[in-house]
Amino acid sequence: MATVKLDDVDLPKGIQRIRPLPDPALGILWDSIILDECVKSQLLSQAVLNFKLRGKVDRSVIPLHGVILLVGPPGTGKTSLARGLAHRTAESFQKAEFRLLEIEPHMLTSSAMGKTQRAVSDLFSQSIAEAAVDGPTIVLLDEVETLAADRSKMSLEANPIDIHRATDAVLVQLDILAEQHTNLLFLATSNFPQAVDSAFTSRCDLIMQVPMPDREACGRILEDCLKGLSISYPAILKLLVAPDFKCCAAECVGLDGRAIRKMVVNALASSPQTAMNPELITVENLLAAARAAKANREQGV
Repeated sequence: MATVKLDDVDLPKGIQRIRPLPDPALGILWDSIILDECVKSQLLSQAVLNFKLRGKVDRSVIPLHGVILLVGPPGTGKTSLARGLAHRTAESFQKAEFRLLEIEPHMLTSSAMGKTQRAVSDLFSQSIAEAAVDGPTIVLLDEVETLAADRSKMSLEANPIDIHRATDAVLVQLDILAEQHTNLLFLATSNFPQAVDSAFTSRCDLIMQVPMPDREACGRILEDCLKGLSISYPAILKLLVAPDFKCCAAECVGLDGRAIRKMVVNALASSPQTAMNPELITVENLLAAARAAKANREQGV
């Protein structure tokens, strides 16, 4: 099996990282994603049900594939949410030792004919299958459109036959793994669900939209960010009770969660004085940074 070197550890080709679960650091990620609690509850329930039900109910009754797909715009926290979900799922099962395999799809692609398909097949049939034999396993497939591209939209350029076959390999292996390993769950993400092959989405047990934050969520993200900063710079808490703080949340509508947190960094860098002493930041700094971020977004920057 081909391997790559990462942080002095040999990992099978295509696997970027292996984490033991539960992992409290991933629990922090789960808490940091500001999302309707009903959505989080449904995600966790679906993941838990995957491990409870699949080993007891025949697939002719409930044809579960063990795949959850998170879709939505970039910056909405899909990857962090998936990692946090892996932690919360493992945490739900006392005494069970879970593992999280994080896949780097770009490691698998090759311009040489046939090599992408072979790499994908080896990843699923060997690396992932072997991990599932050892115990409950959760696999993060980030940017899944890279591995399961919509075959109906492929052009006749850039080795389309090999890319086509790589998607075929993913689908075949998902079916085999679903039959043979009931203690396996795939968490896939995509910024471009329209680029994901329909045969892949048909195998998903749940497709969940991770939306852009509304005004309330923007306010909660901004508040969470400022509270985190206040651990090191306590005076920043004054912003939360400032008369115009709610206006900041309104100005953030249209920005994703990542952009809101980066906008706070831009506000801190609004002058050499605030950069040297972040406690000097004002609501006016936040408002100006939010407006600039939205203007850039509207211009496609």
